[in-house]
Amino acid sequence: MRKIIIALLMTVTAFSALAEFRWGPTAGINVSELYWKQDLVENKLLVGPNVGVMGELMIPGIGFGVDFALKYSMHGSNVDFGQQNIWSSDGYGKEDVWFHTLQIPINLRFKWTRMNGLEHYVAPFVYGGPVFNFNLSTSDLPIIEHPAGSFGLQCGIGGEFFERYQLSAGYYWGISYDCRTVKLDNFSARSRGWQVNVAVLF
Repeated sequence: MRKIIIALLMTVTAFSALAEFRWGPTAGINVSELYWKQDLVENKLLVGPNVGVMGELMIPGIGFGVDFALKYSMHGSNVDFGQQNIWSSDGYGKEDVWFHTLQIPINLRFKWTRMNGLEHYVAPFVYGGPVFNFNLSTSDLPIIEHPAGSFGLQCGIGGEFFERYQLSAGYYWGISYDCRTVKLDNFSARSRGWQVNVAVLF
């Protein structure tokens, strides 16, 4: 985590001489589920919150920049472990698997800023980049185990209104695994899902 923060500070320093920096609160929802290595159990979507602080560095005139955030994020999936006797024999059925994480997304973004004055009222943007998740706590389920963190990629679209308020929606792909079962140690799962966020930048 220290290396990520140092890299983030170096990025801020490199851009600060020629970029405009803004920051503010952000909040939203995650609509997520787990994708397992083998098709042994059924999953259902779960909805959880995310909240934190984000920053934006944009190069004036050309619309390119970066954004980054530090957020608490809650995501997971409802998993029907009762479909397999290896878990149903221990009394497990449909279980909510939650991950409470400290999330650090770092995105490249492009914002349309040359729209004959319309950008002062609405400016669309696109973004994409890596997401680093650090587990704070997880569901109390002895049948699964979790790594200290995970890594994924995201991309999305959004709009900025009146040069302050931002609304965005994106999709997340887990690259590394979020959990795996104890009895079947090669049966692991990655998270995927949608995020919808609002932010107010100053």
